[in-house]
Amino acid sequence: MIKNQTWLITGVSSGFGRAMTTQLLAQGKTVIGTVRNMTKVQDLLDQYPETFIGRTLDVTDINAIHQLIDELTKTYQIDVLVNNAGYGLFGAAEELSDAEVERIIATDLTGSIQMVRAILPSMRAQGHGRLIQISSYGGQVAFPGNSMYHAAKFGIEGFMESVAQEVASFNIGVTIVEPGGARTEFRYGSAQVAKALPAYEGNPAHAFQTMLNPENGLAPGDPARMASRIIESADREPAPLRMVLGSQALQSTIETLEKRVADFKTQTKLAASTDFPAGE
Repeated sequence: MIKNQTWLITGVSSGFGRAMTTQLLAQGKTVIGTVRNMTKVQDLLDQYPETFIGRTLDVTDINAIHQLIDELTKTYQIDVLVNNAGYGLFGAAEELSDAEVERIIATDLTGSIQMVRAILPSMRAQGHGRLIQISSYGGQVAFPGNSMYHAAKFGIEGFMESVAQEVASFNIGVTIVEPGGARTEFRYGSAQVAKALPAYEGNPAHAFQTMLNPENGLAPGDPARMASRIIESADREPAPLRMVLGSQALQSTIETLEKRVADFKTQTKLAASTDFPAGE
């Protein structure tokens, strides 16, 4: 455990990023937080002038990512990177525009990949580090009307699981966080919805409309409690590769994986039928 940890967290203006930042600052940690609009963290800049370092960053700008990491690592030893910036995009795959598809991949997938690639040289040089990727149980469980969000989350989970094996020998740990529904702006404020096509009226692809309406009941997840568990994970050795937050999310994930494994087990003969016979 490093006493005076420095954390770099993307997307700290709201949601998990904001909750983690406020808790870490209260603990005396140093937080470098990125936002697209600095006015949204002015209160943190005023309250923690010595330990909160705000930086403007759009994670879809790859050059800006590398420039920021180059600048920061000249001054700070970054112990923990939290890839938190991201948003949800809802609608049937056919309803999404090309621009919407490109933007969510650039934000939720490519942005996180480039943050990791940029920070690894300094973490290797200092001999330690922790990479925390905010994913979702939607990185394991797919629902209609969320195709591109799932594409990004399934993708980033594969990337991080591979990276975890590549960097373990450098004393760099990786944790993929898979929260369930939480009472954050992700669901009730920042979620984006594609332009609906009449053909999908009443289709399961539009079931998300019920979820996004707080009048139908709030999500069970407490962002503050989830943030606390994420922070605590940084001191666990070895780093937990995956961490599901929320009882409903865990149950849904287990049920989905059990069905997947059961299906695979029915394919034993099919899989073997494509091998060369023994001895050939």
